[in-house]
Amino acid sequence: MPQKIQMRLASNRVDTSVVINRDIPAIYTPGQIISNQNEFLRGHGTYEENGQLKASVAGVREKVDILISVRPLKSRYHGKVGDVVVGRIIEVQQKRWKVNTNSILDSVLLISSVNLPGGELRRRSAEDEHMMRKYLQEGDLISAEVQSVYSDGSLSLHTRSLKYGKLGQGVLVKVFPSLIKISKTHFHNLSIGVSLILGTNGFIWICPIINNTEENVGGFVQNLEEVVPKSIRATMARIRNCILALAQSKVMLFDSSITYAYEESTKYTLAELLLPEVMADVALSTQQKLILSETE
Repeated sequence: MPQKIQMRLASNRVDTSVVINRDIPAIYTPGQIISNQNEFLRGHGTYEENGQLKASVAGVREKVDILISVRPLKSRYHGKVGDVVVGRIIEVQQKRWKVNTNSILDSVLLISSVNLPGGELRRRSAEDEHMMRKYLQEGDLISAEVQSVYSDGSLSLHTRSLKYGKLGQGVLVKVFPSLIKISKTHFHNLSIGVSLILGTNGFIWICPIINNTEENVGGFVQNLEEVVPKSIRATMARIRNCILALAQSKVMLFDSSITYAYEESTKYTLAELLLPEVMADVALSTQQKLILSETE
């Protein structure tokens, strides 16, 4: 005899216990009805069926006039001019570096878009091209800004400001780009002795406090010889676990949410922060703190 198989819709399997803030937009699942097709125009991430507009991807609804689209929660990074990103050098080419920025295509960092050691503003020579691997080589992590977007969607980066450049000792955490909250600054020095670079491409860099007064020669200096105290390393590891806990519960990541999560995590050990129930508790407590801070 054929066996009966019962299946639940994706909307019935979504755990909404953490998302308690009414200001957070609802998350639509594939096949969920958004509206009647007669009322709105169909955008990306939607389709029409039986006169109704439905979501074709899991994400957040975005409405512009009468155009409705669904922005997926899980997607590659789509860069815009001015975005702060963290990337990894994957190839050294003629007059350029190829950079992995979690986008569909590899990004490009031209040798003319970096500050050479000493901050010299001059034309790049053949000698500079021969020394490119000395400046940045495969595997190096950098922070940069999106300078332009090519017609095929690939990004052109630059590190003209001395706050950008090669990254030294630290921890890299990868989350979905949609969880990074866009703000005026993505460089944060937390009071607990840790600096954060919240890349809009979903790459988050955690490192010891960055001293902006130090002379950063062309953005290529690394602190690999410096000994990071054990207490700072433990704080960096705790921040990393807090970010993963917030990301798992789809809580937006910015300086305040990460700080609140760190404060809530102090009642647990570093190893306990990897347990699913502990991660959910930290995320829920952080969400409640965010709501209280907004109402005050």
